[in-house]
Amino acid sequence: MSRPIAVRGRLALLLTPLLLGLSFTLAPAPPALAAQTPDGHGHGHGTRLTAESAHTYWTPQRMRAARPAAARKGTGAPRPATADTPPSHPFDGLPQVGTFFWTDGSNTGRFCGGTVVRSPHRDLVVSAAHCLRSPDPKRHLSFVPQYHDGLKPHGIYPIERIYLDQRYYDLGTNAGARWDYAVVRLGAREDGAEVEEVTGGFDLLPYPGYDHRNVRLIGYPGNKDTTHPKPLDCTSSTHRYTSTDPAAPGNFLEIACAGYIGGTSGGPFLVRDIIGYALIGVIGGYHTGGDFPDVSYSSYFTLDTLALYLHAVHGDPPATPRQGISSR
Repeated sequence: MSRPIAVRGRLALLLTPLLLGLSFTLAPAPPALAAQTPDGHGHGHGTRLTAESAHTYWTPQRMRAARPAAARKGTGAPRPATADTPPSHPFDGLPQVGTFFWTDGSNTGRFCGGTVVRSPHRDLVVSAAHCLRSPDPKRHLSFVPQYHDGLKPHGIYPIERIYLDQRYYDLGTNAGARWDYAVVRLGAREDGAEVEEVTGGFDLLPYPGYDHRNVRLIGYPGNKDTTHPKPLDCTSSTHRYTSTDPAAPGNFLEIACAGYIGGTSGGPFLVRDIIGYALIGVIGGYHTGGDFPDVSYSSYFTLDTLALYLHAVHGDPPATPRQGISSR
């Protein structure tokens, strides 16, 4: 039998749905915390890509050829693993977990993971900020729930707006690692259905606690051949990791799961809650998710995460990167 979730996490599981429900009635918070737009041009007023054109563009061949948005993790010699590092295995995925696809400034296909979370308009996905922070134009930006083997089992959804914490823009991927998460607002599918209506969603859980016995980690790998037909699945424990790198300060969730190479960024940390799963992290944070395939990290979800979520719920205009701030 697994160890119960920490008391703090248990309380959060009970209180978060109430907190979110009450927050929907609040006035929108200032838009300074919301940042980034879907096309990379600082617009963000509506969807440029239609669901029909997204479906036409993202053929199985193009999706298979896409490369990871961030390939920081090495695929060579891993950090020495302990005997109890759980293995990962490929599977056909979950409806609520999928892949963002887009083309960058060089017209190269890119991908990164994301997870559908429960929201009033049923149109929000949470990912890693480092996947979507680049000022490079992102064309054909779309989300495919439960992508596997070149398939779009639940259709494809265009992107309307991307919300990042302003501090992540200002500080960059290392100094801003504590805010390495993004909330993405999707457009409807070709038939008008919102993503959560089709796939369901998970609770977004701020202040989940660090110590969990059974955490499910899902990620879409990429390798030098850019073949990634199926997502990886692994169950392991998490704990607090306090950074020893002064360039990337903060406390992060750390999990040991073998084989999470570059491309798994944005994939979810999931724990069981009363009505299914809750999202407590996404692969990212410390060194954009870690330096070795057998250990992954996440920024710790706080009220900052909830505030960003509420900006997306309210439809606040996303801000743009400040002029003179490095894009690195």
